Amino acid sequence: MNSSEFVFFSAFLFLIAVMLVIDLGIFTRKSHKVGFREAFGWSVVWIGISLLFYFFLLHWGDVVHGVHTLADVQERIRDYGHPITLAAGAAEETALAVYRKNLALEYLTGYLIEKSLSVDNIFVIYIIFQSFGVKEIYFKKVLIWGILGAVIMRFIFIFAGAALVREIHEVLYVFGLFLIITAISLFLKRKKKMHIEPKDHFVVRFISKYFRVSGSMDGGKFFTRQNGKLLVTPLFIVVGVVEFSDVIFAVDSIPAIFAVSHDPYIIFYSNVFAILGLRALFFLLANIIPRFHYLKTGLSVLLLFIGLKMIVPDVMEAIWDIKVKIPTDVSLYIILGILSFFILLSVIHKPAGKEEDEAS
Repeated sequence: MNSSEFVFFSAFLFLIAVMLVIDLGIFTRKSHKVGFREAFGWSVVWIGISLLFYFFLLHWGDVVHGVHTLADVQERIRDYGHPITLAAGAAEETALAVYRKNLALEYLTGYLIEKSLSVDNIFVIYIIFQSFGVKEIYFKKVLIWGILGAVIMRFIFIFAGAALVREIHEVLYVFGLFLIITAISLFLKRKKKMHIEPKDHFVVRFISKYFRVSGSMDGGKFFTRQNGKLLVTPLFIVVGVVEFSDVIFAVDSIPAIFAVSHDPYIIFYSNVFAILGLRALFFLLANIIPRFHYLKTGLSVLLLFIGLKMIVPDVMEAIWDIKVKIPTDVSLYIILGILSFFILLSVIHKPAGKEEDEAS
């Protein structure tokens, strides 16, 4: 990390910390049921900030890595494998503009992928809340701590993954193959109803083995005292289950973004903005996600495309000497097309039997 990267990264973390303090400190003094208006307002805020960051990168993205010259641009293209081809004798300002545009598109595409996959994660969290009988007034508190843990885990996963990719390029093929297998598995299980049995969950068994567990939420606390002994409450266990589910989710989503960018900073920025909007998005979508009948089909197609994108170009070059470089904007349009098609399909067409289920 050079001095420019350190300064920008520190400023970014400070911005996120300020936003979290505003969200957690001012608006979360008391546990309460989050209504549609509050959820919608915060969703608009987070999406708006995320888009502002896209425009920032579009106009000033060179400050992220301290890129100032044509040589700097060429070095970053080599380091992170950006799908940029500069014309011979390209002017410095033109090269910088192309670099900034590509960086912004990589961020936006990564953000869109993470946001799309997080919709499925929202459904999983909703099932966790239902299975553990968590009251709605405690949803927000659990989600906040889950998000804080997710940011820390993403930081570790992303920068460790980026270091691995730089040392062993072939690991991308492993990522791609894993995403293809995940896509097939998701498609085959698309109609299966998810259910969690609390007493059989790994996290529940682990915490129950090493900690004393209270039988009540005790007003939404994570810890309580009974007969002078410190106990964890069921709400603490729920946070652990949510964190565990996010680890599983990260294993799917982070390799997917490496298909768009190998720049760990851009991947981290896109992940953080998508995650920070997850809490508000949960309260907007939790009750209507089941109506997106083709959600899992759409996500499986999305993961399949991303997995193939990580493998096929190199295979074509190795076997047939055909160089295929998919520009970032083309990847963005394809991903938007996939998501739009399956969202629209969910709106205009209901699978057989769904009409009866919704009417009952």
